[in-house]
Amino acid sequence: MADNGAGIHGDESTVGPTDEPTGESTVGPGGGPDGRGRLVVGVSGSLGSLAALHHAVAEARRTDAEVLAVLCWTPAGGEFGYRRSPCPPLLSACRDAAVARLRQALDEAFGGGPAGVRLRCQAVRGETGRALVRSADRPGDQLVLGAGGRGALARALRPSVTAYCVRHAACPVLAVPKPPLQRDLEALERHHHVRALPLTVGS
Repeated sequence: MADNGAGIHGDESTVGPTDEPTGESTVGPGGGPDGRGRLVVGVSGSLGSLAALHHAVAEARRTDAEVLAVLCWTPAGGEFGYRRSPCPPLLSACRDAAVARLRQALDEAFGGGPAGVRLRCQAVRGETGRALVRSADRPGDQLVLGAGGRGALARALRPSVTAYCVRHAACPVLAVPKPPLQRDLEALERHHHVRALPLTVGS
């Protein structure tokens, strides 16, 4: 999609978190600039997504690939709700919040930008799985995601983004395991949600 010069691409579904996206616009046969490949990373701000971002940056340093960090967002109430009651100011606020969230995630991951790596970042409007698959659409791309590992009930209520991408992506998909800190926090949360049964004494 062509950039209209305001950091918004095409039908304003993609917003860059900086005024001028870094990296070159020429795409070589390998997917990224000069044909050196591209790593597309789903970023949400979670520990798992930050681990995926760190993995992608380390791989980019090794292979001289470009990293595209993508945070997906939808209007408040979802796309269906927005179509029923459009509100352009609210849409702009949601987009700005997504851009701020992406900036915060990059700051938490690297304290700014990782040195020595070509990094571009976009806040993309759309459901996460579909938007990530659309973003990783060039030959030579690889999609990098934080692994899920949720419970059966959570998977039933909200299907896994990773599973969707594995089924629909036209490029390889790498699921980076959870960092130990995230596993410890989830175990602590489960422990706090376990309630002791009341002790009853028979007569």
